[in-house]
Amino acid sequence: MAQLMRTSNPALNEQAFQGAGVATGEAMTLQGTVNKTGVLLICAIATAAYTWNVFNRTQQPDSVMGLAIVGGIGGFIAALVTIFKKTWAPVTAPIYALLEGLVLGGISAMFEMRFHGIAIQAVSLTFGTLVVLLLAYRSGLIPVTQKFKMGVVAATGGIALFYLLSIVLGFFGVHFTTINGSGPIGIGFSVVVVIVASLNLVLDFDFIESGVRAGAPKYMEWYAAFGLMVTLIWLYFEILRLLSKLRSRN
Repeated sequence: MAQLMRTSNPALNEQAFQGAGVATGEAMTLQGTVNKTGVLLICAIATAAYTWNVFNRTQQPDSVMGLAIVGGIGGFIAALVTIFKKTWAPVTAPIYALLEGLVLGGISAMFEMRFHGIAIQAVSLTFGTLVVLLLAYRSGLIPVTQKFKMGVVAATGGIALFYLLSIVLGFFGVHFTTINGSGPIGIGFSVVVVIVASLNLVLDFDFIESGVRAGAPKYMEWYAAFGLMVTLIWLYFEILRLLSKLRSRN
């Protein structure tokens, strides 16, 4: 945790560039990573639009639940393959984005049915957060110190453990209704999680920049774009969840 290139994103952790070496041919660039991120966003939006339209035609959760499950499981497998076989990222990263898009579209449509306009609000806030934090990072307003990295890593790990515990205890009928509810504690918890997810973007920016400086191989552009997508998708879902809690109080 005390290493220089540490990030709580499992894709962009301190081991990500180990073994990649220095590029002997074309090297990783910042613009190349941005372009690859754009491609992955287009892939995710395309499949999200498909499941969104399927749900809107039927207005039945069952019509997209199967697609969402396939996308979730398939996306998880694709993510693991990408993390352990970084050289496959030019192929597996788009597959991950396409599969996760199925989940994004289905879940977003179901939330939209209950809370009209919530999906576009969540999308706007997600990309707004991305732009603001990128500008803050580039201007030096958010110094990525070692203490900052360790704090975000610790907070993210705590959230991950809590979610895992919630899933396990849920099988035994134990539910954290206060935290998952729309009361002050539930909303406060979601606000904290959104903040932590947002700060992970700053760590991702710093890590990508470190890879560019290190002259990582060209395929690492796809890998870095994949890692950034992981954080963006997490942030989107957390913002969607927070907005739903706020709208439930009205």
